Amino acid sequence: MYEEQVARILHTEGIEYVVSLPCDRTKDLCMVLEDEFRYITISREEDGVGVCSGISLMNARCILQMQSSGLGNSLNALLTLPALYGLPLPILASWRGYYQEKIAAQIPFNEKIPELLDLYGIAYTRILTPEDIPQIKDVIIDAYEKHRPHVALISPLVWEGDAPAKRCQFKPRERRTNLTYTGEFKKPEMKRADAINTIAELLQNEFVVSNIGVPSKELHTARDRDRNFYMLGSYTQATPIGLGISLVTSDQVIVLDGDGSLLGTAILPVVAATNPKNLTIVCLDNGVYGSTGDQCSPAYQTIDLELIAKANGIIHTIKVHSAEELKAAWSSLPEGPRFIHVVIEPGNSTAPNISLSPHDIRNRFSAG
Repeated sequence: MYEEQVARILHTEGIEYVVSLPCDRTKDLCMVLEDEFRYITISREEDGVGVCSGISLMNARCILQMQSSGLGNSLNALLTLPALYGLPLPILASWRGYYQEKIAAQIPFNEKIPELLDLYGIAYTRILTPEDIPQIKDVIIDAYEKHRPHVALISPLVWEGDAPAKRCQFKPRERRTNLTYTGEFKKPEMKRADAINTIAELLQNEFVVSNIGVPSKELHTARDRDRNFYMLGSYTQATPIGLGISLVTSDQVIVLDGDGSLLGTAILPVVAATNPKNLTIVCLDNGVYGSTGDQCSPAYQTIDLELIAKANGIIHTIKVHSAEELKAAWSSLPEGPRFIHVVIEPGNSTAPNISLSPHDIRNRFSAG
């Protein structure tokens, strides 16, 4: 089977984790990879970029497997995470809209994929026939030697005539969901900088991922540490990065995320499904898009993000409004995944820009 040949290449190159959003053209490949690797199924491709970036920051090896249309969904994350910080990311992309495509919607974007990748300087290799499969090894080697994304565009022709993989046996799905919840929003006593200062005092040896914009600047001002990963771009990717880190290390991982960012990602059900015991998500909820001028988000008067976390399967959650409640929650919640919903007032501090380059942030974090 050609799928097993791909798996052997991944094993040879030390791949440990496969982060995947399946494509029907590679369903047999997905089944083989799920059996042989630590396999994380995502719901949006850009979240996969974040998870893989977190894994790479911990010096472990992974690949991202998806349909080529997902390159469009994840283009900004590709350019502002692995490309910006110099993180290796080999991608196996099922090339839709290229060979005997029967779905019209797959053609307009996917037929221009090579030109798009050329435009943004993203390396790629065409895997057009079964004879090209060994080039996947070169894709992985290049990604890790040059610390960059490299896409293997795999034509559906590669899998034609191959014997189908053995179908998996599904586990029983019978279960009961029992959720009783009353969420109370009180008058907040902190702004985001106050909450971050409180958290900074509590930190010991944890890895910390801080959301983009002002939150990262406020953490850098409050307490700069080698184990702080400051995000300079990649909106919505704080928790995906933290999840990737938590899958590799046994140390505690803290994510300082925001209401707008968490409402824009599909990562919370993935967190619940992977169930990392060492991950804490701190949702700093001021109900606004703070870094762009305090425009109200749906969380301001409508959405309860603690309830969203619970509905996605995260069991250990709490809502806090003051520094004292935040300190108490820090030590009282059971092992993770944990979700601390910090209700805060809108408003930014005057924290200065971070003086570190993306590679400086990466290097000291990965060495930490």
